[in-house]
Amino acid sequence: MQPLTISITTTCVIVLVVLVNSSLFNQSFAHNHKKVQYPSSSSLVLGLTHSRTFLPNVVSKLSSRSSSEYSSTLKPLEMLDMLEPLREVRDGYLISLKIGTPQQVIQVYMDTGSDLTWVPCGSLSFDCIDCDDYKNSKLMATFSPSYSSSSMRDLCTSSFCTDIHSSDNYYDPCTIAGCSLVTLLKGTCPRPCPSFSYTYGAGGVVVGTLTRDSLRVHGSDPSVSRDISSFCFGCVGSTYREPIGIAGFGKGPLSLPSQLGFLQKGFSHCFLSFKYANNPNISSPLVIGDLAISSKEHLQFTPMLKSLMYPNYYYIGLEAISVGNMSSAVVEVPSNLRDFDSQGNGGMLIDSGTTYTHLPQPFYSKFLSMLDSVITYPRSTEHERRTGFDLCYKIPCLNNINSHEDDINLPSVTFHFLNNVNLTLPKENYFYAMGAPSNSTLVKCLLFQSMEDGDYGPAGVFGSFQQQNVEVVYDLNKDRIGFQPMDCASAS
Repeated sequence: MQPLTISITTTCVIVLVVLVNSSLFNQSFAHNHKKVQYPSSSSLVLGLTHSRTFLPNVVSKLSSRSSSEYSSTLKPLEMLDMLEPLREVRDGYLISLKIGTPQQVIQVYMDTGSDLTWVPCGSLSFDCIDCDDYKNSKLMATFSPSYSSSSMRDLCTSSFCTDIHSSDNYYDPCTIAGCSLVTLLKGTCPRPCPSFSYTYGAGGVVVGTLTRDSLRVHGSDPSVSRDISSFCFGCVGSTYREPIGIAGFGKGPLSLPSQLGFLQKGFSHCFLSFKYANNPNISSPLVIGDLAISSKEHLQFTPMLKSLMYPNYYYIGLEAISVGNMSSAVVEVPSNLRDFDSQGNGGMLIDSGTTYTHLPQPFYSKFLSMLDSVITYPRSTEHERRTGFDLCYKIPCLNNINSHEDDINLPSVTFHFLNNVNLTLPKENYFYAMGAPSNSTLVKCLLFQSMEDGDYGPAGVFGSFQQQNVEVVYDLNKDRIGFQPMDCASAS
């Protein structure tokens, strides 16, 4: 998901308090076969699992303030390499958070397009509106603060409280909390941080309170673990279209890497193919720290673009997309996919919380035309109407068996990023079967979508579906992102 943070003055805060009952709104854009040798450096390896959906999940939360504004004393974890599985489910990739004393295990989406980490709270009181598809899902585990002896509300004097309320004035949250002027000036008000409301661009909303508790991370050696005391997260009691919690991996102070002290290092992931969705026996690693970026010079690295307006999120520059092996089949991209305007709009956001890659118009239509001109299979307009995807084809398959051999006549698609980085996508990363074969025919649709508003926020989004079976390395030390095609199931 991709985020947009709005700075709110004290006057605006007071007005919003009256309007929304002390809940401020924070808007977001639209949740190898070689054995790996783990060095004994400070690293955290978390397990990712995948979640599948056919609903577009565009735009998360772009924070307008850099984490450098906060005087953090966090240092990277002094521990052996850490390992936990990353699983695949509906809508994204999951990691398990072990929170509280005793521990409660809550599965949450990994989202590079937002900062806030939040979990559903209250076994009886958690309410998710318009989440009927998840009502019987085992993923809807909730956290109960009353069952944890180490749980406590964050205070209004906390910098995290200021951040979640998008305030440039650290007095604002304490004013809302009802602190006296004397305690405001001294910074000693003991009142808890006021409730917040956090909005995602795809339409989701979460409402909750900032909470602190112990977070346990485990090592590749099961006997190695460490408890992170006073980890700050959102304890969410009600949501709209957000049934499962989210671990924010942006660069803001509330994000998981930021609170663990790894912002000067980096992280990497290798997303499993969608065919492993909801398979509890297959996982892939999410690595945080030295291990994520060490010995990676063989990867192709493209520079991270820096938006002065939205510094906490990960942008890359797209120069072209080529279709097939013909040099003439290259679609030149508009400049706003590699540059920002004076308001900080533009660039391509790389976002694990957005399912499909989104491209701006009219570039998107040119890309579709180029693909359609070289594909000889008949179109399935019925599936295009039913699914909302723009290109669906009827592909012959022998004996009604879905095989990659069926894709032989589908053209390759290569993304050309800045610094001569060329990433040829696996074909299953852009054409996907819309069901089982029937009458020796399989319908596959292109899983790209048009950017709804390319003039505001990012011009495009590189989504998680197109990142399957690709090792993606976020080298935050050198401000670059690396790519390498890989069989993520084997690498796990």
